[in-house]
Amino acid sequence: MAQYLMSVLNETALPTDEEQAAIDVFNDRLRADGHWVFAGGLASPATATVVDGRDGDPVFTDGPYVESKEHVVGFWIIEAPHLDVALRLAALGSRHCNRRVELRPFLG
Repeated sequence: MAQYLMSVLNETALPTDEEQAAIDVFNDRLRADGHWVFAGGLASPATATVVDGRDGDPVFTDGPYVESKEHVVGFWIIEAPHLDVALRLAALGSRHCNRRVELRPFLG
């Protein structure tokens, strides 16, 4: 089984109560069907720190890496036997969280 990252994209970080209930239903389905690996919501991009340790002493910069109206607000890591199943799960995740989802396979 391959692993995939499903990134949830939106302008706001917090789901409504109804959206959270639908996300919980989707999470339960992922677990029951054996696709669940891990999931999490993310704090606002304003809480981010970019760390660059490439050239000696690390440089810490407040704020998100990319200035954008839309950002990643949460994610799922899933397992699926092939891309078609992962795409179907991403479509269900998008419907349940009421946001766009980017699907990307892990390397290897």
